[in-house]
Amino acid sequence: MDGLEQDRLLLHALCKFAGMTPSRVATEAGLSSTTILRPYNGSATTRLSAPTLEKLQARFPDFPGWHKAGVSDDRLAFRGSPPEHDPDLVGIEEIDLRYGLGATYLDVPVVSEVRQFSRAWLRLFTSASPANLFWTVGDGDSMEPTIHSGEVILIDRSQTTPSMGDGIWAIAYGEVGMVKRLCPLPDGTVEITSDNPVIKPRIAVDGELHVIGRVIAVVRKL
Repeated sequence: MDGLEQDRLLLHALCKFAGMTPSRVATEAGLSSTTILRPYNGSATTRLSAPTLEKLQARFPDFPGWHKAGVSDDRLAFRGSPPEHDPDLVGIEEIDLRYGLGATYLDVPVVSEVRQFSRAWLRLFTSASPANLFWTVGDGDSMEPTIHSGEVILIDRSQTTPSMGDGIWAIAYGEVGMVKRLCPLPDGTVEITSDNPVIKPRIAVDGELHVIGRVIAVVRKL
């Protein structure tokens, strides 16, 4: 059995275990749907990457098949592990997907790269595990003046339950990625709002909205 077939079997088993479609599994793990759909359908030409496996394992840690279907310890090892001589460094994945401060379609190929950051510096923003963090870049002006287009944002995937009007969130609204404020309403819907007053709020009903993570930091040039 070759590696691509092993990945296909792994994803079929994972989706069955989670009781989710491949697209939903991808969204839950903060991945593009094509990242999962292609190997799931047997149309992938490359194996699942180590960062992709790390995200899936972080979201579905109880799945019993991680060390079956060809997923070895070395592939689950974090690709951005810090060098032994500098224990303060930690790898954080940077995803080349411009989350829409207005809206960006998520069903596109995603390129990722691990970069090294100071663990002490990250602790200024969060106590979350580095495996639950990723960097990306915002695109658009709907979150002005809080977040400007092109600024780097740090997202914590371990936080997925917004309280009343608290914080800024990376979300999937249908198949569209956004960075917005969320306000759960008494009738069970969620109001999606922008900081730019020109942009009108949206209302998401049950099943339309998925929270990918909370925006915990914005990095900008001065």
